[in-house]
Amino acid sequence: MKTLVLSLLLAAPVLADHHQEAPTLPAGLPAEVDSDALTQAGFTSLFNGKDLTGWRKTGGTAEYEVVKDCIRGFGKNVKGNTFLRTDEEFGDFIFTFQFKFNDKSGNSGCMFRGLHKEPNEQNPDGRVTGYQCEHDNDKKVQRSWTAGIFDEARRGWLDPAKDASAEVKAAFTKQGEKLFDWDGWNTIVIKCEGNHLQTWLNGEQRANFVDNDEAHATAKGFIALQVHSGPSGDILWKNLYLKKL
Repeated sequence: MKTLVLSLLLAAPVLADHHQEAPTLPAGLPAEVDSDALTQAGFTSLFNGKDLTGWRKTGGTAEYEVVKDCIRGFGKNVKGNTFLRTDEEFGDFIFTFQFKFNDKSGNSGCMFRGLHKEPNEQNPDGRVTGYQCEHDNDKKVQRSWTAGIFDEARRGWLDPAKDASAEVKAAFTKQGEKLFDWDGWNTIVIKCEGNHLQTWLNGEQRANFVDNDEAHATAKGFIALQVHSGPSGDILWKNLYLKKL
C-alpha cells in the first residue's frame, strides 16, 4: 500500500472565530503513515481490500464494487442518494481515508455517525441521515467545500453554517480550491469526540464544529460512502482506517 503523507506542520488559515483552535492533525495520527504505521498507532482498517465484507448498500440505485485496493461507487441516472454503510457503529474516533473523483460531474460525501429514518416502501432500511463530510466537486456553483460538514436529510450545512456570512463562505471556498486535488487523491481526517466534530483536508483543518443542538446531536452511528443522485457518479475510496477514542 502506498505511503500517505500527512504533515503535522501545516497550518490552516483562520476562516472565522470557530476556527481559532490549533489546526494541526489529531494527536496519535502518524506523520508519515502506511498500513503498518496506522496499525501500530491503534488504527483498524474498515476495508479488507478484497470484498465488501462489513459493508452493505442502502438507498438509491448506484452500485458499489471493489477495484484493486479501492471501493468504487458509480452509476448513471442515479435515483436517490445511495450509500455503502458499515455494519458497525462508532462513537468517538479518528477516521482517515482517501478519495478521488473518476467522474468530475458528480457529487459525493462520507457519512459519519450516520442513522436511518423510519423505513418505508421505497426505502426498507429508512433514509440515511446525519453528519456528512462533503466531497464537493461542483465547480458550476463556484463552491469548493470538501470536508465541510453537512447534516444529511436534517439541518443542512453546519460548517460552514447555512446562515454564515458571504465572506466566511467565500473564505472556505478559497481554502478548498487551494487544498483540493481535482485530478488525484485527497486525504480526509474526521475526528469525533463528544459533540465536537473536526475535519481535515490534505493536512489542513476545515470544519471545527460543536453541536449544541440537543434535538439533533448524534453520539454514535455508522460510516457510509455516498454516490449522490443525479445523471452520473463515479468515486473511489481507499485506505480507510479508524481508531476508537
